[in-house]
Formats: sequence, C-alpha cells, structure tokens
Amino acid sequence: MNWIYWGKLYDSKFQANCLKIRIEHDWWLMGCHAPQMVEVFKVKSGKYGVRFSWDA
Repeated sequence: MNWIYWGKLYDSKFQANCLKIRIEHDWWLMGCHAPQMVEVFKVKSGKYGVRFSWDA
C-alpha cells in the first residue's frame, strides 16, 4: 500500500482530524472515489499530518 501525504502539518490533532473527515466525506466533489484509508499521524516535532491511500 502506498501512502499519499497531505502537504501541510497542523499544530493540533483536532485540525488534522477535521481534514481527515473532510477527505473521507467530500471526495466526491473532486469527481473521484474516496480513499480507502485515511489516517492522522504525529511527527517528531509534535505536529500532526494526514495521509491517505487507495487499494490498488
């Protein structure tokens, strides 16, 4: 499985979770199928990011 990382890190887990939910529910606006997996992860600096993947 290959991950695609969103290009921004967020200061709070709440902000990253808001993006996660938006990716899961609003993907149809871009004319694509929703990603199969969307995750929030934490980096060493304490910031949070979002990554997603489609099962190929």
